[in-house]
Amino acid sequence: MYFAALLARTEDGWEASDTELDDVETLSDLTDLAREVSDEDTVLVLIEQEDAWFGVVRVDGEEDPRIYVSDAAAAARSSYGEILLTDELLGREPGDDDADLDSLDLDGTEDPEPGDSEDDDEDQGSVSGDAVSHSPVGDRDILADLGVSERELLALDEGDALGTIAEALGAAEVLETVR
Repeated sequence: MYFAALLARTEDGWEASDTELDDVETLSDLTDLAREVSDEDTVLVLIEQEDAWFGVVRVDGEEDPRIYVSDAAAAARSSYGEILLTDELLGREPGDDDADLDSLDLDGTEDPEPGDSEDDDEDQGSVSGDAVSHSPVGDRDILADLGVSERELLALDEGDALGTIAEALGAAEVLETVR
């Protein structure tokens, strides 16, 4: 079971709307959907698959979307998750479906290759063949300025992550109205 909602930050607070993702095939489609709600304010697209994974896409005006996915492996098995797991997010070249898992810093413990920046490696994971990491991928500071730190984001339980995020944002009631 999937749930998807849009949270738009306005002058009057957060506004929520549920959304159908049936016609969304790419991250660009999802970004356009968020910008239809508000092309100037911050819009969060919240997606979850019950007890498996959750994702947050943040669209601030015309800036590129920022993405966080709690479990790359679980999301890779989902049509909605595949929308979020872009080549860039996973640190691979477009069309490179055979990314070498050993070369990616999935949990932050590997040493970076010469010339690589540690910051570039922190947010990478892989969706390659059957060997997919269960690590979170994406921008771990996506909600830091809104009250959810990296540590808090990483500690969220997939079962109620979106509710916890909405509560930290002060948007729990509006999210519940569309749930």
